[in-house]
Parts: sequence; structure tokens; C-alpha cells
Amino acid sequence: MDLWIIRSVFILVVTVACWVLHPFGLHGAPAVVAGAVMGILVVAFEMRLRVVSLKRLIGAVIGSIFGILGAYLFSVVIRNSITHPETQRFLQLMVMLLMSYVGLVVGANKGDLLNLAALGGVFGAEKQGRKSFKILDTSVIIDGRIADIAETGFLDGMVVIPQFVLRELQLVADSADSLKRNRGRRGLDILQRIQKIATVNVQIVEDDFPTIREVDLKLIELAKMYEAKIITNDFNLNKVAQLQGVAVLNINELANALKPIVLPGETMKVFILKEGKEYNQGVAYLDDGTMVVVDNARKLIGKNVDIAVTSVLQTTAGKMIFGKFDERQRPAPDIRLEAGKPDVRKPQPIVVESASHGASE
Repeated sequence: MDLWIIRSVFILVVTVACWVLHPFGLHGAPAVVAGAVMGILVVAFEMRLRVVSLKRLIGAVIGSIFGILGAYLFSVVIRNSITHPETQRFLQLMVMLLMSYVGLVVGANKGDLLNLAALGGVFGAEKQGRKSFKILDTSVIIDGRIADIAETGFLDGMVVIPQFVLRELQLVADSADSLKRNRGRRGLDILQRIQKIATVNVQIVEDDFPTIREVDLKLIELAKMYEAKIITNDFNLNKVAQLQGVAVLNINELANALKPIVLPGETMKVFILKEGKEYNQGVAYLDDGTMVVVDNARKLIGKNVDIAVTSVLQTTAGKMIFGKFDERQRPAPDIRLEAGKPDVRKPQPIVVESASHGASE
């Protein structure tokens, strides 16, 4: 509230100053309107600067300084080569604006690469180093689980999305194949969902490597440049990146690590979905997709049964649980009575025809 009072006072002071000093030859109402607009623009610029990190501010200042120095050198060349005064002033102004703008934008974009913690003092609070960068792979964006992880708050640091990954997603979304097209559009929706998460800082970088054609190799080179980690669920990219010394966060490995631990000898209830490859085996699946192979369960397809875990096998694709069904626990089958038929479970009375009745007939 106090900050808004200060901003209102600033806008009022600028408005009164324009009304009194008559800038640009304006008088009366036009001067008041011009002062109010300038004050509002300054306040809006100040509000935008509040959400910018200190690294970006320092990068923008450094870039602007170099831009102004470059513009001054260009102005010297223009003054000595062009004699027409109006053209000379126009080109000098345009070069000054262009170089300042380019320096500001490029410096702010590259400011996140600064390591201010090494300077100590006031800058020591900026402890977010390059190691906190995490680069998203195309496959993990299309997969979609990264958005759920980000919403839980486990994804810290800055999430980097390379421009060449966006281009690949766009190509997939524009594919003639309906399956690929749906996967690409899903990936773009997931990116929009991640950008809307308030706790996640997303940055789209323009860095590219024209001499490298494969996207996976570009990701590895970009990770080396930023000293970042790659988030993926691609098995091949995982192996290649580790061979080149790049840290990888694999979503599939995270999902396998979060699966419940089952020890041999424990009992669990499963739903037998289909028959197994071996004799008298049934196959079930847990809620997280873990396969459960059950012995003596081939005849129990479509039923929920209690099994005893015999062993757990960890594979590259995930966990496999082996269990056994005790046939002595099989419930007695229900015998349903059909209309017009006697209950065979109860003894039936024996009807004996009398001899007299048969003789009379």
C-alpha cells in the first residue's frame, strides 16, 4: 500500500512538472496528459524491473554500456564521412538507439550466465549457479509427467527450453500422421502448462549449433555450455550424455524409484488379467504398471485373488513381481439354479409307485 502511495505521488509530481515547465511546447491539458502518461510508463517500467533477477539487471546494464560505446565509435565515423547535417544527426540517433537496444536485450538474455556468488558481499545472495539449470528434452515434454513433477514443487532452479526443441515439437505437431500430430500438440500444451506454474522459472534460449544436425547431440552441447542437467526419458540419450559427462535426470528411473517396495513372503491382492507364457501362469498389473506373474492362476482370469510374493526382479524396463496362488484358498464355486431344475446340492425324495396303482391301470 505504501509503495502505491509513493508511485501515485511520483505520477502527480511528473504531471505538475509538465504543466509548469511546458515540455515539447505543450501547454494546458496536453501538457498534463503528457506528464501523466510519462509517469505511468515509468511506474510500469519500475514494476517490471522488480520481477527481473539481479543477474539480468547487471547483464542489461553492461550490455547497454557496451552498446553506447559502440554507437559513439560509429557516430565518429558518420560525422567524418557524411556532410549533410540532417542526415548525420538522424543516423547518429538511430545508431545510438539501435546499439543501446541490442546491448540491453542481449545483455539481459545472457545475464543468467553470470556467477555473482563468486564476487561475495552483496552479490553473495545470488546463489543460483549454472548447476541449477535443467534442460527439457522433446520426449519428456511429450510424455507430460514433467508437468506433474513441476506442480509438486520438486523441480527447482531454472527450466531451459531450447529453441531447436520447440522447432522439433512444431514439426511433430504439423505432421501428416494423426498420431504424431496429436503427440506434438500434447507437447505444446504441456509447455504452456509448465509456463503457468508460478514456482517454475522457464527460459527459452536461442542458442543453437548449426554444425550439429541431431537434436540429442545439440542438447548435450547446450548442457555443457550451461553446465546444466538434461531431463529426459530417452534411454539412448541418457547413455550418450553420461558417457560425455553430462548429468541426466531420467523420468522413468524416478518413476521406478517411487514404486512401492514388495518383499518376498508378503501377501497382496491382484486382479488376474490374462494368462502367462508358462504353464498355469496368470498375469496381473499394479496401479503403477508393474507386472505381476502368478503361478497356479491361469484358471482365475478375471478374478481378484490373494497371492504370496516369491521374488522381485529389477529390469531395465522396471520391476517384475513373481507370486504364487495357493489353490487351497480357492473359494467354492457358486452353483446357480436354473428355472425348472431341482437343487442337486440337496437330497431329493425318492418316489416309489405302488403296485396297486400300476395294476389298476
